[in-house]
Amino acid sequence: MKFIYSSLFIAFLFGCKNQDSKKEYSEKYRPQLHFTPKAKWMNDPNGMVYYDGEYHLFYQHFPDSTVWGPMHWGHAVSKNLIEWEHLPIAIYPDSLGWIFSGSAVIDWKNTTNLGKDGKPPMIAIYTYHNDKLEKEGRSNFQYQGLAYSLDKGRTWIKYAKNPVLPNPGIRDFRDPKVSWSEQFQKWFMILAVVDHTNIYSSENLLTWKLESEFGYKIGAHGGVWECPDLFPLKLEGTDITKWVMLVSINPGAPNGGSGTQYFIGDFNGKTFKTQQEVAKWIDYGKDNYAGVTFSDIPLNDGRRIFMGWMNNWQYANLIPTNIWRGATTLPRSLELLTENSEYFLKTTLVKEFENLVISSQSIESKVVNGELKFISDAKFPIEIDLNFTIENEIPEKFGVFLINSKNEKVVIGFDKMKKSFFIDNTKNGWDNPKKEFAIVSYTPYNLIGDKLKMKLVIDKSSVELFVENGKIAMTNQFFPSEEFRNIQLFSENGTIQLTNGFIKNLKSIYK
Repeated sequence: MKFIYSSLFIAFLFGCKNQDSKKEYSEKYRPQLHFTPKAKWMNDPNGMVYYDGEYHLFYQHFPDSTVWGPMHWGHAVSKNLIEWEHLPIAIYPDSLGWIFSGSAVIDWKNTTNLGKDGKPPMIAIYTYHNDKLEKEGRSNFQYQGLAYSLDKGRTWIKYAKNPVLPNPGIRDFRDPKVSWSEQFQKWFMILAVVDHTNIYSSENLLTWKLESEFGYKIGAHGGVWECPDLFPLKLEGTDITKWVMLVSINPGAPNGGSGTQYFIGDFNGKTFKTQQEVAKWIDYGKDNYAGVTFSDIPLNDGRRIFMGWMNNWQYANLIPTNIWRGATTLPRSLELLTENSEYFLKTTLVKEFENLVISSQSIESKVVNGELKFISDAKFPIEIDLNFTIENEIPEKFGVFLINSKNEKVVIGFDKMKKSFFIDNTKNGWDNPKKEFAIVSYTPYNLIGDKLKMKLVIDKSSVELFVENGKIAMTNQFFPSEEFRNIQLFSENGTIQLTNGFIKNLKSIYK
């Protein structure tokens, strides 16, 4: 009974309106910009969907511990993608299993016949993970279930004939991402299957037909594929539409552990094909995993909005927080561009993020040669925009570092010899026993021209770096023993011109 009572207690806490004072969310390391559960464990964002003025965020949640355990779907809503209201746990485990990752959609045409009184149902399709069958040594312990809501996601009814997609005898058979295609007038589901994806179609979300498979010898294969997504995206400034497939992988990311790769190609309603031979990565930092996009964003908005889990399975159960564990990345808009005849995704912060700016101070031109004091009493969260001019020979390294009185620091910058941006966490103040956290993470990048833009969003325990308006992104956590207060510019073996920039003070989402 202990498990049941503690789950209900946490559900009660989460059900309270989000009238929490800032003090309740002021614990050491608690992010002030990023969504976190009020308490206990979270990992993958799930079921992200927009309906009737609200963005819904469901997420993998264990309400009885700060380490991973039997999964539930936690739930929060937002009107602006930034400030979130906690709601009660949405979907609990049952006799069919724990509630693993999945997606949510609005069945506008009521193809399921589960709507009522002219209102479309909100449909959640998720993976059941049957721990009992797994312990018995069976292979068919994961299968896809369905639940629906008729009251804007506040309460959920599980479909009486679950599962809607049984397991054919495959151990890793999970994380359904479902979407309606106006072009093909049917539902599609992309599912992670061991080391590839399966694509299914359906007329009613209740019965599914296998259309094709993708990925056996394409992309990164250092670990199991997870949390896929498949969606069309117009090439910026054109009427050309390509299809994008996101696939998370653990392990196998470029800087170790878990990460999210993507492929750009074409989809004909049955098969997805790409000319891409190697994986591209949506974020090269250590801490952006299992990200997918929101469903049912209105056409007059038109954005493809992405959020990931700001953590890494190498150390996720160990990070030094005690009331809660886990956060999401900031929401980002995905745009499709080309460069040197290659397609790539640009990731930028959603426009709503600007509402958090309290004040903005311009930065005058400076020549950086060695270390240059920049901000002597930083109070996070903060945004720093830096515009550099590269003249003659660029320094071996240049950028920014955060430092405290104990000489713990995080360094963010560009390494000329490695032709890479980097985040150096080796002296951040914390590392896990296997030494997988306190490392230098790299992102390959060729500097083009004589101008360079860097944007850093720094929260109490994380930094998100965006280069050249989102051509590359890096997300890393850090856990110093005392807060970083000083921010300095630096260059090594050479000078660089800081042309201008901005320092923006940001308000907490809990104010």
